[in-house]
Amino acid sequence: MSRRLSDSERYDETASAAAAVVIGHYSTSFSLATRMFGPRVRPHVRNVYALVRIADEIVDGPGRGACRDAEALRTLIDALESETLSAVASGFSTDLIVHAFAQTARESGITEGLIRPFFDSMRTDIDVTAHDSTSHDRYVYGSAEVVGLMCLQVFLNAGYHRARTAPAHLTAGARRLGAAFQDINFLRDSAHDRQVLGRDYVGADDPAQREEVLRRIRHDLNAAARVIPDLPPDCRRAVILAHQLFSALARRLETNPTERASVPTSAKAFIAVRALLGGSASEVAA
Repeated sequence: MSRRLSDSERYDETASAAAAVVIGHYSTSFSLATRMFGPRVRPHVRNVYALVRIADEIVDGPGRGACRDAEALRTLIDALESETLSAVASGFSTDLIVHAFAQTARESGITEGLIRPFFDSMRTDIDVTAHDSTSHDRYVYGSAEVVGLMCLQVFLNAGYHRARTAPAHLTAGARRLGAAFQDINFLRDSAHDRQVLGRDYVGADDPAQREEVLRRIRHDLNAAARVIPDLPPDCRRAVILAHQLFSALARRLETNPTERASVPTSAKAFIAVRALLGGSASEVAA
């Protein structure tokens, strides 16, 4: 006979279920990858990405459409940041997605030092339309690298009583994998970013600049691949799957620069089966 949940436990479970719904509706590839995480970490990774998704919807989706000006949009993202930090401190939020993230942050040791840079990058999207190398690196750190670091905290600490400090090589790998994912997204979405959002993250219309970004992506993916074997066993297959899916996207971006790259369903299935059977994260030809 199963134990009856306390009111607090029921609320926590409801919040995590809401986060899973968000991810399932917004990303089929990521939803596929999360299924390969062990049960110790799976809900926590979903909780992290659900908050990231909601923040992105504020600055680039219906939040932007609902706001009359940049100041109103900034007020929305500031409010989400404030609610998130408050929930991490107290352990409770009336916003289910924020509550789910806060539970994960408290259990895994995700601190304000990772949360604030993320929201700083979200604010950048409100009024910065073009990036140089310095602002690009700062934006990618906050929008993607810290998300990788949050996930690394989950991998190492979820389900344990004492938070551990991530080894330097895993920290570097998490940052470089996050950076590669973000640069791939920048190239894939460059036409939409320019035509709809009026933004240019990497100068993708310049062939030389595009090739430089692809070179950086290859090096980042390869650096990340080398440290994946040192992740906890219940995390490796999911990270390998995500790495290989984005590697496939990168290859398509190299061969079809004028199209919005995507990985066919049959190719995704092959990559997923390979990861499930214990395949490694293959390096990309540099």
